Formats: sequence, C-alpha cells, structure tokens
Amino acid sequence: MVAKSIKSILVAVFSLSMVLFSNMGYAQEPAVEHTTEAHGATEEKLDPAKIIMDHIKDAHEFHFFSVGDFHATVPLPVILYSPTKGVDVFSSARFGHGGHDIYNGYELSEGEIKAADGSKVYDFSLTKNVVQMILALTVLVLLMIGIAKKYKAGIGVTSAPTGWQNAIEPVITFVRDDVAKPNLGKKAIKYLPYLLTVFFFILINNLFGLIPGSANVTGNTAFTAVLAIVSLVVILGSTNGHFWGHIFWPPGVPIFVKVILIPIELLGVLVIKPAALMIRLFANMVAGHIIILSFISLIFIFGAMTKVAGLGFSPVSIAFTVFIYFIEILVAFIQAFIFTNLTAVFIGQAFEGGHDDVDGHADAVVI
Repeated sequence: MVAKSIKSILVAVFSLSMVLFSNMGYAQEPAVEHTTEAHGATEEKLDPAKIIMDHIKDAHEFHFFSVGDFHATVPLPVILYSPTKGVDVFSSARFGHGGHDIYNGYELSEGEIKAADGSKVYDFSLTKNVVQMILALTVLVLLMIGIAKKYKAGIGVTSAPTGWQNAIEPVITFVRDDVAKPNLGKKAIKYLPYLLTVFFFILINNLFGLIPGSANVTGNTAFTAVLAIVSLVVILGSTNGHFWGHIFWPPGVPIFVKVILIPIELLGVLVIKPAALMIRLFANMVAGHIIILSFISLIFIFGAMTKVAGLGFSPVSIAFTVFIYFIEILVAFIQAFIFTNLTAVFIGQAFEGGHDDVDGHADAVVI
C-alpha cells in the first residue's frame, strides 16, 4: 500500500511538473530566440536522441565524465588493416576528443573508422564492448575456478560454504532445480554446464552495463545474435530423427496443410527461436538504459527552456532515475534467467518425444 502511494505521488508530481514547466518554457522561448539573433550567434540545439544513442552504442573509448575541457576517458587500441598501408596500431586518443582529428590517413566518423581517401580499411579494433566482454569472461572464469577449488578442498562439502560460495551456490541450485530439471529431465546434468555458463555470462555483462561509463554489451545485437546462434547449434545438436520426422511430415495433418505447415515449422526452428532469444535480451537491456538516460536528459531539456524549470525538475528526474536503476538490477537477473530458461525449453523440445522418451516427456532425476 505504501509503495503504491509513493508511486502515485511521484506520478502526480511528474505530471504537474511537466505542465507547469512546459508553460514556463513556452513563455520564455521568444526571448531566447531574440537574444540569440541580437548577438548574431547560433546556439547549438540540444539533441537528446543523439546523446542517448551515443551513450548506448559501441565506441573506441570509455568515457566517464567531462568537466569543462577535461574529459575522463580511457582510450582503447585501434587495430587497422589497409591493403595499401598494411597494419596500423595506435591509440584511439589520436583522433582527439569526439573523434574529429585525422591521424595517419584515418578518421573516426559516427563511431566507424574510415580512410580519409575513401580506400578500403578493415577494422579489428578493441572497442569498449569487446574489452568489457573480455573482462566479464575473465571475472567469470576466475570466480568459478576459485569456487571450484574450495569445493575440491572440501569447503562447502564437509563444512559450511564461505565467501562467494554463499552467493553462487543458491543460484546454481536454482538453475539446476527450476530450469534444467523441469525442461530437460534425465538429461539435465548433461546440459547444466552450458546453461550455467550462459546464465552467469549474461548476468555479469548485464551488471557491468549498469556501471556509469561502461558498455551496454547485452544491448548490442551482435552480442545477443552470437549467443542465440550458439544456443541454436546446441538445440540442433540435441535433435533426433523423431523430431525431424514431425517437422518434415507432421502426423495426423492433411497433405494440403502439411505444405503450409512444413516451412513454418522449419522457420520456427531455424529463425524464430534464435530470433526470440536475440531480440528479447537486446530489447530489454537497451530499453532500461534509454529510460534512465531519458530521465536525465529531461533535466537539460527543461533547463534549456529556463533555469528554474531545470532546477525544479531535477529532484523528480533524479528520483525516477534511481528508481529505474534499481529496477534494472532486477531486470539484469530476470533477463539472464529468461534467456537460459528459453534455451532449456527449446533444447527439451528438440529431443522430446523421441524413442528414449515414449511418454513424450523425460523423467526428472535427482542430481
């Protein structure tokens, strides 16, 4: 009840602020335009859409904040191959802040490195998505190896678990009991290593993406597409003759319906299922970042109308930003679970009803 009341109050304050500050902004707008014309200067318009897209897309540097002419950034290595120049390796800082400089015949335009003379160039640079993915993989490997060594030494087996074991063990048990067993039955133990790897890899990247200045790796279609393709390979590797028999010749269906149904079933296996895995993860992780950045941008949008509006709306915007940020932490876990669970469901469907499963479902086992 208290949560609903607070939510209602915040919505009311937000709506009232929008109405009041919008009216104030429209009242001040002619004066701003007149002042600009009087001084003969062209003031750069605020473009929230461009700012938001620049923050969520890949880049050749980690940018944390700017204060005046000081920019807190971590430049990343640029690795290029040109048929005419050969291999070039240098720091992305050579392009200057904003990437407006030309270095060694190369320029950075809209996040893409091109040759200034228009010749062909192949980019193998370590962008922030790639670097952060490597860091996430390193954290995952070191974390799991450390926990495995503890179990091997008997900690958590003959005695109580310690450290990260207390946090990781319930998650592993959850994936085993609520994802693998219900969907894969007696084959759960076979696919559990893959499901756990996918779950923790997505989760770590989701959480890393919430750190200010970091990359939103799971909000990149290239990343989610590769994960979906890997899952598709595992799904196809789990199929049997019974499965493909139902795909290419559905039983109990008239022939004229089979002509329509067969291509649909093939599309479902080869396209729709991996697309569902890819788009669901990508869309949900991008949406959260866009919402957070939108609330922050509202401060500057109202501030561009009048300083009073910007200052007045700041507490409301910050409150909503913090609220959505905590929601995004929950979403990071939920999306890792959904991707893993859907993968388990699709794998289970691949061998369900085979000759080793007469009843159409596998028997659950105790692991």
